[in-house]
Amino acid sequence: MSGAIYPSLRDKRVLVTGGGSGIGAGLVEAFVRQGARVAFYDRVDEPSEALVEALAPDAAHPVLYEHCDLTDLDALAAAIGRTEAALGGIDILINNAGNDDRHTIEQVTPAYWDERMAVNLRHMFFAAQAVIPAMKRAGGGVILNFGSISWHLALNELILYQTAKAAIEGLTRSLARDLGRDNIRVNTIVPGNVQTPRQEKWYTPEGEAEIVKAQCLNGRIQPADVAALVLFLSSDDARMCTSHEHFVDAGWR
Repeated sequence: MSGAIYPSLRDKRVLVTGGGSGIGAGLVEAFVRQGARVAFYDRVDEPSEALVEALAPDAAHPVLYEHCDLTDLDALAAAIGRTEAALGGIDILINNAGNDDRHTIEQVTPAYWDERMAVNLRHMFFAAQAVIPAMKRAGGGVILNFGSISWHLALNELILYQTAKAAIEGLTRSLARDLGRDNIRVNTIVPGNVQTPRQEKWYTPEGEAEIVKAQCLNGRIQPADVAALVLFLSSDDARMCTSHEHFVDAGWR
């Protein structure tokens, strides 16, 4: 899939969380295509290392992968410190990582609640907190937090995931307000149902057909469609875009 090239993204220092597969891998690939300096974190080494190897021949800069458990805040802070040292700072943070495991109301314990918030919400704030000083020194930056269409649709058996994703939109607006005078833009990306191997395990072909029927547009959303929106919002072309939710859902909502 071809797409726009944004000159303002060339050589930008980009960090993507959850970049080893699915939407995240599509984001890493898209920023590499822009000539950006890209680092990403994940917990699964084999596909992450394979992605680095696949992108290496055409990358303007080496792609950096680091194994990182984002629920370990000390490990996250240390990883970001190493990434900033390697790249010379971070201009763009893409808070993409999350996990939409299904659960019933009865299955939720206090421990599971805390674990799901750590997986889907908490690390986004602390990753942002860690990169903000470097962005301020650089005169600005971009933070993009990944939300989800799920809570807008009130899907079943996703209570904790949807609670976290709803909170992300509040986090985005708060950060955008507090950071705007420092020329740091903060937005939420709200994907619809993106066709990735993980999502395909939850849906039968009949279920996928129902999703397409509910959309305004035919076809299944691909990671590259999400990446196209992310690239625009990361670029200088979106210099006056902040504090909002941006949907790429084929009109499902």
